[in-house]
Amino acid sequence: MTDALGEALHLLRMSGTFYCRNELSEPWGLTMPGMTDCLWFHVLTSGRCEVEVNGGVTVLEPGDVLLVPGGQGHRLRSGDSELPLVTTLPHLFETENYAILRHGGGGAVTHLVCGAVRFDDPAAKHLVDVLPPTVHVRQADDMRATIDLMAAEARAVRPGGETVITRLADVLVIQTIRSWLAHDPAARTGWLGALQDRQIGRALALIHRDPAQPWTVERLAHQTAMSRSAFAARFTDLVGEPAMRYVTRWRMHVAVTRLKNRDSTVSEVARGLGYESEAAFSRAFKRVVGVSPGQARAG
Repeated sequence: MTDALGEALHLLRMSGTFYCRNELSEPWGLTMPGMTDCLWFHVLTSGRCEVEVNGGVTVLEPGDVLLVPGGQGHRLRSGDSELPLVTTLPHLFETENYAILRHGGGGAVTHLVCGAVRFDDPAAKHLVDVLPPTVHVRQADDMRATIDLMAAEARAVRPGGETVITRLADVLVIQTIRSWLAHDPAARTGWLGALQDRQIGRALALIHRDPAQPWTVERLAHQTAMSRSAFAARFTDLVGEPAMRYVTRWRMHVAVTRLKNRDSTVSEVARGLGYESEAAFSRAFKRVVGVSPGQARAG
């Protein structure tokens, strides 16, 4: 993998919104709510599960992992059962963000670990945004050890079990994305394909590392050992937009994250991204994001 893609994966640091260990006896069904700006994951450690997302159905077998990167609502089931909203069912909360759910009709038991996680870094968010509606990995050999450890923790309640399962879940999410990137042809097109290009990937990595630099087409071309015209044409072809438009849009991605964190003023964010005046930054921000920096911070 090129530096740009490797760095994007490195930045997949998650903040767990919710993790749940499920003991589900057939027949059972659940409706998972939409979670804005989150990624849902499901790890089946035993039993069988059907997942319906946007009308499409994926059948999970033990050892499978399924991601729903957009965080949209979806349904889980095994057998013919009602599909109650999972948040209406009684959970045993071990901590504020970790729970155990026992639900179903009393038949054969399915063990499933689910969670919703959020990403903070702009590069990580963008990577997740360009993933397909679902990412399904079947019993991948390079993920077997992690899944076996999670299955062992899910079978028995032991001290520290919550910490172990949540950490393993975070690792599994990254492994699943990495596996999809390595094996799915769709990962070699568009922005993801550009990340993996030796020269354009280097330019993207430079922009991501330091968006405040006074980047120009000439400077980026020099950094990638290409002529200005060749670089400009190749960047637009692979990324889908001209280099300087991408630089501006990337700065605004970073700005949105910094504004939402509320640890900097608009003026500080503007200076931190290379703008000499808050007014110039605000104009660029509204042109790209569609609202003012103040509205973005409030919303």
